[in-house]
Amino acid sequence: MTEGMGWIVAAEVRGDFDSIDSTRLREVWRKRINDGSMLRLLGKGLRAGVMEQGALTHPETGVVQGGVISPVLAHVFLHHVRDAWFEGEGRPRMQGRCFLLRFADDFVIGCELEADARKIMTVLPKRFARFGLTLHPTKTALIAFRKPKAPQGSESGNGTCTFLGLTHSGTQSRQGFWVMKRRTASKRVRRTKKSLWRWCRNHRHAPLQYQYQMLCAKRRGHDQYYGIRGNFRLLEEVRRAAERAWRYWLSRRSSKSASGWKKFWKLMQTSILPIPRIVHNI
Repeated sequence: MTEGMGWIVAAEVRGDFDSIDSTRLREVWRKRINDGSMLRLLGKGLRAGVMEQGALTHPETGVVQGGVISPVLAHVFLHHVRDAWFEGEGRPRMQGRCFLLRFADDFVIGCELEADARKIMTVLPKRFARFGLTLHPTKTALIAFRKPKAPQGSESGNGTCTFLGLTHSGTQSRQGFWVMKRRTASKRVRRTKKSLWRWCRNHRHAPLQYQYQMLCAKRRGHDQYYGIRGNFRLLEEVRRAAERAWRYWLSRRSSKSASGWKKFWKLMQTSILPIPRIVHNI
């Protein structure tokens, strides 16, 4: 997302794995692969059934959920439907600069001009419908994404874009420059806190050393993904939530010796959870 891109089209393909047309998928294969044995192997992966509650079913559409080859098949199909189309037909028709960022079935298209963004917003549903795919109605939006001095917001957005669990927004740095700020999406923060709460509840009777090692691993894993510049406050908020959940459920290991904050802080002198750190300085 570079400076000067004033409009963002954020979208997500709904039911990507379930909605892929196997006939069209085979057509895409034949354009890229001319090896008969490889085509037969891909066909076997596509025809593999799904075992649910002891019953084997063979879905007529989509790829096998949980199959080893399913992500590859889905990526190849989406590359033809979205990426190749954007580079071959979409970008040459744009009047201003534009770019495409995608990860699996999530993607954003940045446009310099509003007219280009609205044109893409109109064409995208038709393009995906040709291949039996649909865009998620609530996660697909046209968002004004410009410098703070420009009018913020649009008909369907507030000037922010959530992509891959991070909320992107434009703001001013301490030096007065317009920069991109990325923070953990609010839904991801709530989900992480609930996950830590459930884990501490389910493992409250485990040895303290085991609990400490696992909580440290969870904290480091969280920072490895969300430890991006400008996101330190939310990293610290998750750390405090982990401490509160740990103290709460340790106090319920026994009704005779509740673990209050004073006793818990003594434990924290030797078992300190990792301090949040910025891993990605971008």
